[in-house]
Amino acid sequence: MGCKHRYRKVAPVRPEEASGSRGRRPLLGMGLLLVFCLLGPDPAWAAEGGGQHTLLASISISILVATIVGVLAILLKQPLILAYIVGGVIIGPQIGFSWVENKADIDTIAEIGLILLLFMIGLELNLKKVRESGKSLIISGTSQFIMCAAMGLGFFFLLGFTIQATCPCEYYILGVKVVGGRYDLLYLAACLAISSTTIVVKLLYEKFELGTLAGRLTLGILIFQDLWAIVLLGLQPNLADPQVLVILWSFAKGAFLVVISLLMSKYGLGYLFKRIAKLPELVLVASLGWCFLVAGAADRLGLSMEMGALIAGVAISTFPYNLDIIGKIINIRDFFITLFFVALGMVIPNPLNNLGLMALALLLAVFLMSTRFLSIFPVLYWLGNGNRVSLLTSINLSQLSEFSLVIAVIGTRSGHIGPDIMTLIIFVFVVTSIASTYMIKYSHGLQQVLGKVVERLGFRPIREQVEDDRLDESRDVALLGFFRVASSWLAEIETVKPEMKSRLVVVDFNPVVYSGLVSRHVKVVYGDISNMQTLHHAGLEHAKVIISTITDDILVGTDNRKLISQIKVLNPQAKIVVTAESLSRTLELYEAGADYVLRPNEAAAVQLFSVVEHLLRGEEQGLKEAALTNLSRREEILK
Repeated sequence: MGCKHRYRKVAPVRPEEASGSRGRRPLLGMGLLLVFCLLGPDPAWAAEGGGQHTLLASISISILVATIVGVLAILLKQPLILAYIVGGVIIGPQIGFSWVENKADIDTIAEIGLILLLFMIGLELNLKKVRESGKSLIISGTSQFIMCAAMGLGFFFLLGFTIQATCPCEYYILGVKVVGGRYDLLYLAACLAISSTTIVVKLLYEKFELGTLAGRLTLGILIFQDLWAIVLLGLQPNLADPQVLVILWSFAKGAFLVVISLLMSKYGLGYLFKRIAKLPELVLVASLGWCFLVAGAADRLGLSMEMGALIAGVAISTFPYNLDIIGKIINIRDFFITLFFVALGMVIPNPLNNLGLMALALLLAVFLMSTRFLSIFPVLYWLGNGNRVSLLTSINLSQLSEFSLVIAVIGTRSGHIGPDIMTLIIFVFVVTSIASTYMIKYSHGLQQVLGKVVERLGFRPIREQVEDDRLDESRDVALLGFFRVASSWLAEIETVKPEMKSRLVVVDFNPVVYSGLVSRHVKVVYGDISNMQTLHHAGLEHAKVIISTITDDILVGTDNRKLISQIKVLNPQAKIVVTAESLSRTLELYEAGADYVLRPNEAAAVQLFSVVEHLLRGEEQGLKEAALTNLSRREEILK
């Protein structure tokens, strides 16, 4: 029943080794720059039709430039997303040096990035949590899209956007010539009503604000927006011939794919992932295989591959292994998301070629941000969330979604909108992405300024909830990893102080441990403790005591010193208890910031000393009977 084989020894990283790498970063950057200069401008690498390796060359150039520009962004303390877009502009054919010209390469890079992006969105789209959400989230999540889309229809109609009978067509908006399509009005209203899950989650995660009340409301509204986007993706193929039966048939095919995916997930994938849960490389491969299988099935049914990827993610979002899958796939996801933003930068048209269109996009960006405040702030305030939380949620959602880009790209391919409408949507995405990045970064200062404005308008501050009132604040004792010592400790809790179980949360990726803890009514998060995102999802920010009972020779992917560093980043106030196998390591962990270091060998030595004394007095029978009686009363998860 043990699970020792799932761990391996990992050599600890010493502080001097970590700090020493910093001195090599400039050399690394110079090396990358040299390689890039040698390879980047070569037309044999990047020119269209340059051979069978052109896609590999395009990806190589994209990653190299993203790395260089990303390092510069970090040095200048600028957002990485902005750096990736700038990198795409530099190497793209529209504004930059045309180091990547092949449109097929750009489309392929963006397509893979979007599919994995939507798969990750589906993984984090927990429908059970939506169903169990409070009144504030359900009402604001449902009303936000409807109100924004309604305001968009009215605003864009007044500007001059309409539903045309022919396509393409030309008309003027505020004196700016626009080449549009049949459904420009509908697409603009719908696309500008959805916010970016990628940007918001990334920035709030970096600020450790996903668990705050404003963060939870923000994520909840994003989930509802994703649901609206699914409806839009289902409607899109039938806009050219909007017949009721055709639309119903499209939804029927989507529902069929959802049902089949859920059945396969429940009766096949659940067993598969349980069997391979201890093999990280197979978890990653199986997850990606499932994603592209459902995406391909969606394509065969006449639906978009992006919608199929979203369904694939939703189908396994309720697995207990969900967080672990996210932890395994997040790195490859980030790789392709980087390519997605680089590819987006490649296709950004040169604003100097049409300054009027750029000015119109700036107006649309201002309108988008205004609609977020008008549709979110009053509703949340009316529901009793106060000025601060209502304003922070509105600020968090003040950007255009990558989902909108998906919808717009599909609309362009289908001939629903013209090229200038696609350009407008790209410009608005870039402008709002850059603006909202800084708005979220400095959201609390911005909220204070806007708070004074709304107070003058009559929105009086009310007694608000404490900001760190998390989803499960009572779980103030966190146990990282569950092995022999932890199993015995839980048995001791159940014997001596069973009410303490309600304060405990465990993080581990052993299916046996997960099932056992659930049956004991202990809160458990299935995930790898070496993954920072898993620890964040587990809610370590509000734990008072955080414990690791596993020694470094058993831990895999991390060690107790790394855990101390991660805990201090997530929760500087927490008391930290870790475990060491030697006296020297114990002293190192104390120096690293541990509040107490367990030494199982010392505890065993103390017990052994007592046992030997009893044996020397001839009390072996009583000693043995007492031990057997104690064992018969204990029910441990790891036997």
